[in-house]
Amino acid sequence: MSQVRETPLKPQTLLGEITKNGVTHVLWLPDSETSWLYPLIEGEPTLTLVTLTREGFAFSMAAGLVLGGKTPIIQIQNTGLMESGDSLRGWGLDLETPVVMLIGYRGWTRRGATLDSAAVYTERFLNAFNISYYLVESDADAPRISLAFEETRRSRRPVAVLVGDEHIASNFGYAR
Repeated sequence: MSQVRETPLKPQTLLGEITKNGVTHVLWLPDSETSWLYPLIEGEPTLTLVTLTREGFAFSMAAGLVLGGKTPIIQIQNTGLMESGDSLRGWGLDLETPVVMLIGYRGWTRRGATLDSAAVYTERFLNAFNISYYLVESDADAPRISLAFEETRRSRRPVAVLVGDEHIASNFGYAR
């Protein structure tokens, strides 16, 4: 049995999926798992970057932007997602806000034991809220981001994309 090493998820690939799906605003509280994407988003003229002071604010902002005809994406870490549960419930689920959440999957590993409780509870949290999610950890997985956008438009519910490689920055020489 041979193992084929997949190409790690490149920041440019992720940005391409975001822009391909018509995103107008990135609502973001930068974190260590996805900070490598910040310079690319900041430099993309088709995107408006809205930095957050608290993850819970992302869902009310997303609802307002959707109401105004825009297409936001929420970019937060899994710990922030759990902190913002009530906002997700009220603004995201109760108001049927179609928004993709790009979530840095802190502590996740598919190799060995997961020791970080943030990773242990992330999928359980999403399941408790009945939120669909897609795991993305390589360039080969990137089309799942478009699947998330298709699902959120069809269902009018938040859908999560879990970015499962927390060492992407070091793979491509990006500073943390």
